[in-house]
Formats: sequence, C-alpha cells, structure tokens
Amino acid sequence: MGGYSSEVHISLKSGNVVYQHLNKEKYNAYAIHILENKWVYVDADKNEFPIDKNDFSITINNEKIVFDCVFNAIHGTPGEDGKILAYFDLIGIKHTSAPFYQMALTFNKRDCLSVVKHYGIPTATSVYLNHGDTIDTTKIIDKVGLPCFIKPNNAGSSFGISKAYNASEILSGIEKAYQEDSEILIESFLDGTEVSVGVIEYNGEVKVLPITEIVTENDFFDYEAKYEGKSQEITPARLSKSDEEKVKNIAKKVYTILGMSGFSRSEYILVNGKPHFLEMNTVPGLTEESLLPQQANQANISLAALFESAIEAALSNS
Repeated sequence: MGGYSSEVHISLKSGNVVYQHLNKEKYNAYAIHILENKWVYVDADKNEFPIDKNDFSITINNEKIVFDCVFNAIHGTPGEDGKILAYFDLIGIKHTSAPFYQMALTFNKRDCLSVVKHYGIPTATSVYLNHGDTIDTTKIIDKVGLPCFIKPNNAGSSFGISKAYNASEILSGIEKAYQEDSEILIESFLDGTEVSVGVIEYNGEVKVLPITEIVTENDFFDYEAKYEGKSQEITPARLSKSDEEKVKNIAKKVYTILGMSGFSRSEYILVNGKPHFLEMNTVPGLTEESLLPQQANQANISLAALFESAIEAALSNS
C-alpha cells in the first residue's frame, strides 16, 4: 500500500481494509508501505522494519521473512502502472494484479483507448497533448466541442481533471492537468448516464459485478464527488434490462481485449443506449465505501471472500 502519487493516502486506506479483512487463521499478513522515501513493514505498534529490495524480504528479531504473495493495493505509480509488478516478476514473487504490461497499458489512458477503439468499442472524441506542444484552442474546440474534459494521461482518483466551457477554461484546465502529468488528453463531453462496473476473476472465472450508477452533485465525478460524499452511488444501477446487458457484455469484452486478470473497475457513459468506454482502474478503491466492494456486496461476496479469491488466484498462477 502507499505509492508515489497523489493517491498515496487513499491507497493506505485501501491497504488497511484488505489487511483487516484477511483471514488471519489462513494467512500471515504484513502491512507493507511502499513510499517514495522508504519501503517498510509497519507492525501493529507502528514500528517500522525496512524492506530488503534484493528479495523483498524483512528481518525481525534476526529472523528473515520472505513472502509467498503480494496483495497489490497501490493506486497510481508504482502499483497501478506495472512498475513494481515487473520487479516482483523479476524476483519471482506472485501478486494479485494483472501482468505488468497490461497494468501499464490500462494506466496510460491514451494507449488504452487506442486498443479498445481498434476493437470497435465506442469512446469519446479526443485530442492528445504533450508538455511543450503548441496549444490551439480553436482546433481543440473544432474537434471535441464544448464543454470538454481535460485529463492527465497517467493519474487516478480524478486528480488534475477539469471540465471546460470555453477557450480560457481549456487553457487553465491544461495547466492544471500538466501539474499531474506531462501528457494529457482532452475529450468530448458525453451526455448520458455514467456507470461504473467491476469485472474480476473470482473462483477461477471472469465475473461481471452489479453495475453502479453515478449521480454527482458536482459538475462531474471529481475528487470531491468520489471521496467527500458529493455524489450518489446507486448499486444496482437504474438501467433497463437491455442497457444492463449491453454494459455487462462490453465490460467483459474490454477486460478480455486488454488481457486483464485480477480486479478491474471501468467507467462508461450510456449515450442513447450505447455504452462509451472512458477508462479502466486496475487497482480500484478497496475501502468499505468504495465502488468495487459495494458491487461485490450486492453480489453477496464479502470483502474477506473477495480478497481471498485474489490471493488464491495469484498463488495458483504458474
């Protein structure tokens, strides 16, 4: 848990929820904090023991402890973009996430959209910018229209996202997004019902969880709406049977196209009954209030069962 991004505190909350719900009779669990300035095991008394990065081990009272499996609860870098997972692969430690390349691909919004578009999945119209590129707001508006969204390419939890209604708001939105990432994307506004759907591996099968409808009090599903109660999250979503089937089918298809395993939660906007893919989160929030646990609960899957299934799937991967 932890990480190097703006999501570090959310990740620590998620990681602690996982830790608390693991079956202590079955697993010896250790809370490992991966932070920019230190990698440490933190015990119940808040004592810290450094991680030996040669083999990801810890030493307590002269006893060396090595791990069978890592439960990845790091939102953002280096957990959700695949970096630390490539390291685990190199040293031979199993983990609960998809392979590092799939994690890197889905974390990069532009690359992820390019792949799903190739398979005919509907998406918003978009413009890409790199830091230093010339900004022509007239061209941007001609392509994506107004209002539009400006997003950092590699970031989560709605950090750095703006909704712009005119050229000057596009410029200030670009400046805000560049504070999170050197690559950004600008997307057309999709006017429809926003839904979020978890697709997971559970007991050896790909399972689509009940869908959540997002109704935000704010102008869009931003950080405040996500984490400070400024939205309604309705599970199951108030969709017709037909629209529900469309979302579930496309969500499963996208999970398969992207070569995913482990947990995922994707956002879609239904426009005239057609689900448009926005993005995929491969280390979704795991607190009791988070969307994926809400959806699992609706499917009669407890947090303990959800987390245990991820660990058992990781351990059985050869």
